[in-house]
Amino acid sequence: MPRVKRGMTSHRRHREVLKAAKGYWGGRRRLFRSANETIIKAQAYAYRDRRNRKREFRALWIARINAGTRAFGLTYSRFTDGLTKAGVEINRKLLADLAINDAQAFEQLVNLAKAQLEA
Repeated sequence: MPRVKRGMTSHRRHREVLKAAKGYWGGRRRLFRSANETIIKAQAYAYRDRRNRKREFRALWIARINAGTRAFGLTYSRFTDGLTKAGVEINRKLLADLAINDAQAFEQLVNLAKAQLEA
């Protein structure tokens, strides 16, 4: 069986890792072992945080809606309950945007929710 030299394969792998480690500080950019550990960790964080980002934005939207509704004497949960009973299907992202940028439209939604809760 012929002898197999694997220098090209490992060199290619090292080159790819070091290329991915561009912009890192010190040995994390220059040394393969440090760069490889850092790249593996960075990819794990990126994978995890792509999922966490969705949670964080949802929490942010809920906090903004809650702040907006409390200005009109209502809580977030009562507001969403009123909107559901009124048959309004607006997502949290849009509601949060209305609470910040269009107070009049948001106030109309709050009044609609209040009317449904009283009925």
